[in-house]
Parts: sequence; structure tokens; C-alpha cells
Amino acid sequence: MTENIHKHRILILDFGSQYTQLVARRVRELGVYCELWAWDVTEAQIRDFNPSGIILSGGPESTTE
Repeated sequence: MTENIHKHRILILDFGSQYTQLVARRVRELGVYCELWAWDVTEAQIRDFNPSGIILSGGPESTTE
């Protein structure tokens, strides 16, 4: 039985974190389709993609400020 990996898709918005690529790889290793987009994407683009979930990958100083 083949499962459609596009059934559940995750959108990762990159706000400048050095770990964004690692997060995307880990999601894909779980068998979930994901795409990595820049932080300045429009709401309409997000709605068109219709993700099951969104991961916000913060900037390098997001935990210290």
C-alpha cells in the first residue's frame, strides 16, 4: 500500500534560523512532505499551498532577545 506523501504537507517559514534546513530534513525523514519558504510570503500564497501545519523557524537571536 502506497501512501501519498502530499496528503499532509508542512510549510516551514524561514525567519533566518541556521537550523531551518535541518528541521526540513527531519520532517521529510518522518515521511511528511514539506516546503521551505521565505518569511515574507503572502497569506494568499499560504492558503493556496493549503498546509496541514506551519513551522516558524526563528532568527539566530530569537531566543536571546
